[in-house]
Amino acid sequence: MKIILANPRGFCAGVNMAIECLERALEFFGAPLFVNHEIVHNKYVVERFLRRGVVFVESLEEVPEGAPLLYSAHGVSPQIREQARRRRLRAIDATCPLVTKVHLEAVKYANDGYIIILIGHEGHDEVIGTMGEAPDRIVLVETATDVEDLSLPPNSKVAYLTQTTLSVDDANIVINALRKKFPQIANPTKDDICYATQNRQEAVRDLARQADVVLVLGSQNSSNSRRLAEIAGALGPHAHLIDGVAEIEPEWFDGVDSVLITAGASAPEDVVQECIEYLQRRFGATVHEEWVREENVHFPLPKSLRELLPLGAAPEETLGAPVS
Repeated sequence: MKIILANPRGFCAGVNMAIECLERALEFFGAPLFVNHEIVHNKYVVERFLRRGVVFVESLEEVPEGAPLLYSAHGVSPQIREQARRRRLRAIDATCPLVTKVHLEAVKYANDGYIIILIGHEGHDEVIGTMGEAPDRIVLVETATDVEDLSLPPNSKVAYLTQTTLSVDDANIVINALRKKFPQIANPTKDDICYATQNRQEAVRDLARQADVVLVLGSQNSSNSRRLAEIAGALGPHAHLIDGVAEIEPEWFDGVDSVLITAGASAPEDVVQECIEYLQRRFGATVHEEWVREENVHFPLPKSLRELLPLGAAPEETLGAPVS
């Protein structure tokens, strides 16, 4: 059996930054340390931090007044920021800068009098945060059918934004429907779907047809990981979205000659390596790395955290080396 190991895969710059934020804040404040929602959507990452005394909360009422609090990589609404100020929480913002970009675009379009069509998944943490920037000016759609059902006041100025972790193909279907219905619709000069999401999707599109089975490492609540599995499945191979090696079923590989392995942007590299080692032990698999695109993006820690840390302090390496 041959393993085709997709590159790029795994942690993106935004996830690296968010996890490093949590590592460094935990070193500085100690436990318990509170995080608004999961720091990233990955079971293994969350469980490892839970064991170290991190508390993930869905409401700031769960956080003691004056306690340290991290905002997750998915971003938060202005209402959450105001609630944190009222409770005198020591907030550190680990929002991915690419998500922050979408928030700023929403504010700009709203201030300029636009109705904003946000393409995204209802209930996703990122979507909730973005919609909170201008709740009376943003309409959420997920499909082209949703676009057809839209009814806006005549002569409305309309713009669209997208969740950063969508399938590029799916987003383009909705965008085309929007352009057909609103020919003058405005949009940001630079695509909102993040570079890492696009790169991982491109790698799967390029490599999946070479494989009989595709393993996507990532959690079910990870939007970008789910999109990778959907893309792979649409191309023909049997695709499985799994958190780790414990979910692998040996019968998936009956009569299989090649397996493509990739990982969503919030999946740590060590879970990828555990799956590789399993296939090597059980099936004598050999590994062939395939590079579709190089990534060299790095986001600095937020200023609010950098100001707390001693100069020259180095972060711990606890979650496996990310793919660069």
